[in-house]
Amino acid sequence: MSKTTEKTAEFIENAYPAFDASKAIEQVSAFTEKGVEQSKEVLAKFKADSEMTQKALETSFASAKAASSNLSLKTIALLRANTEAAFSHFEALIAVKSPSEFVELQTAFVRKQVESAVEQTRELQAVTTKAVEDVSKPIKSAFEKAVKDLKVA
Repeated sequence: MSKTTEKTAEFIENAYPAFDASKAIEQVSAFTEKGVEQSKEVLAKFKADSEMTQKALETSFASAKAASSNLSLKTIALLRANTEAAFSHFEALIAVKSPSEFVELQTAFVRKQVESAVEQTRELQAVTTKAVEDVSKPIKSAFEKAVKDLKVA
């Protein structure tokens, strides 16, 4: 034992003859060791949870990048299709020989473009919905696991 511990034990024995200082020191030591062990367990759990969250975020960002690329490519394809349809329509309009043919051609084009716009909107909505699901899935899984772990603890 150190000098301080010996002096403390001697003081306690003189002040309180029925008090056993060695037992008190053992209890304090056991309490301290238990606190250190609990701190290590909490730190290990925090580290594991942090790593899980980091992996979930990395996966989510990778999914967001892929979804963004997919959405951009889809948008470009739709814009290309609309542009090609417009140029084809202009070419057809140049060859028009009568006003009635012009009206008929224009009406058919507008109808086709409206139908196309509705279909394109559905396609973009499907791609966007899938993108949101793909991006949020890792974070959602990590959150659900964390909640489950909290309920167990």
